[in-house]
Amino acid sequence: MSPKGQLVVPREIRAKEKFKPTDRFVAFGVKGGVLFKRVNIPDVKAEFESLAQEIAEHFKEKKVEEKDVEESIKWARRKQ
Repeated sequence: MSPKGQLVVPREIRAKEKFKPTDRFVAFGVKGGVLFKRVNIPDVKAEFESLAQEIAEHFKEKKVEEKDVEESIKWARRKQ
């Protein structure tokens, strides 16, 4: 382990498992050691931007204007 707490994965394992430098892992304490599991962390910003673009296109297609959204928000708040 490095002074920064970094661990080195042997080259053979990296190649076999196709690890990339950007991969992220979660450590689990197990009897007699530690288990590291690769995890996929979603790109939340990219997902949000994609969803926002999809909504904008839908609104444009349906001719929804900003005032329509504002009125809908006011209506929903009154219903609470």
